[in-house]
Amino acid sequence: MSAPPDTTARPDTWRKPPFISNPFLRYGLAVLVLAYVAWSLATLPFDWTRISEGMSRAGRIFSGAFPPSFARSELLIDGFLESLKIAIIATVGGVLLSVPIALTAARNLAPMPIYVIGRGIIIVARSFHPVIVAIIFVKAVGFGALAGILTLIVYSVGFVAKMLAERIEEIDHGQIEAMRAAGANYLQTLIYAVFPQIMPRQIGLTIYQLDSNLRASAVVGIVGAGGIGSTLANAFGRYDYDFALAIIMVIIGAILISEAVSGHVRRRIW
Repeated sequence: MSAPPDTTARPDTWRKPPFISNPFLRYGLAVLVLAYVAWSLATLPFDWTRISEGMSRAGRIFSGAFPPSFARSELLIDGFLESLKIAIIATVGGVLLSVPIALTAARNLAPMPIYVIGRGIIIVARSFHPVIVAIIFVKAVGFGALAGILTLIVYSVGFVAKMLAERIEEIDHGQIEAMRAAGANYLQTLIYAVFPQIMPRQIGLTIYQLDSNLRASAVVGIVGAGGIGSTLANAFGRYDYDFALAIIMVIIGAILISEAVSGHVRRRIW
């Protein structure tokens, strides 16, 4: 006698979810989104007179920016090298802090009270834009590279610790159980069962974060956190638009090179 059919098995054919198959829901949501965008544009306090005047000012800025001036290349190189130092130091510090935080924020390794604390640290680190954090550190420690390093360490922890904790939660738990059954302590379990499984992701995240910190260092420098961003802000403050364009071109070139190198390395690792 044959076994009864399994009615809990998944169907052989794919079915559209209700949201996609129901045109009233689909088009109704699109209409609501468009209506909200139109209402937002109508109620926001746009000063159209100031906007029209800004177009002419933008024209003067662009006309004054061409051709770019590399006459003060020493100042440009010093600012870029400072941004590079800030990005490297912040990446190393952020990654070193992210590893223990990620271990406490992984549900399969940490007890609930420790897990809540680890997740809370990650949430706080991810809650604020780097510019806001940079303003706080500039007020706390003053203008310069230290404020930029501290800002990017917080920025690195928010991203790397979160992604690493999620990777730890996906590891093969059988290796951990085998180490514990053999009498290994917590540190030995981490070294021989956890770290080998997360190391490729850790290397990839570190490279990506270095690339991201290089970009962010130019942004936080505008508010006084050192690096080439401060050089750019000073150029705009002196109305040296041709020198500012040269700085922007160097930033774009450096980011393009960094993106290409980090992308190539990440592909080979993953």
